[in-house]
Amino acid sequence: MIERVLALPAKRFDRALITYLTKDEIDALLAAPDRGTWTGRRDHALLLTAIQTGLRLSEFTGLRRRDIHNDETVAYLYCIGKNRKERTVPLIPRTVKTLTIWLKERQGMPEDPLFPSTRGGPLSRDAVEWLIAKHSKTAANGCPTLHGKRITAHVVRHTTAMTLLQSDISTTVIALWLGHEQESTTRGYLHGDLRLKQRAIDRTAPPHTRPGRYRPPDSLLAFLNNL
Repeated sequence: MIERVLALPAKRFDRALITYLTKDEIDALLAAPDRGTWTGRRDHALLLTAIQTGLRLSEFTGLRRRDIHNDETVAYLYCIGKNRKERTVPLIPRTVKTLTIWLKERQGMPEDPLFPSTRGGPLSRDAVEWLIAKHSKTAANGCPTLHGKRITAHVVRHTTAMTLLQSDISTTVIALWLGHEQESTTRGYLHGDLRLKQRAIDRTAPPHTRPGRYRPPDSLLAFLNNL
């Protein structure tokens, strides 16, 4: 009986396309918070850190001031991920600069939340999702491609992965960066960007030909239109 159960084929299901932010959409989202206010400066630092690190929402809400490390050799963020696994994520200069300014304003003890609520406690998962949605709506006013695009914390995480992938970072490194249990999970991002597939096609172009998509001449288009 057990053998018959194990022999049953796995259920097939549709795999949705990955939603992520383009560079222009990232810039618009980061520009959305009003940095003339305390909450705006917090939200800008939060969004920049989220986009650069790709932390899970549960990892992000658990960040403390002590989790940011910046010494003479490397700057990185420490977090406790899925199944209580520890990992570190490197920080780029832009993120380091923003977080350095934020930490000076934030003050507090090392164990205090890195991005607190107005009452000083940690932001809840719902609060982070709400502020992402809020600033996405504001960003859409200056970035038309954001209209109708539902931006969540998971979309921000996808954005990190796609940015790394488009920078020719291997899926092995991306899996370590995001804390994936298996590299096969990371390979799913390969289906998300047509530009990656176009680059692969360009590399297979025959000698003495220009890579890229075929663009028919105007004379051919005119001929086809008159058929």
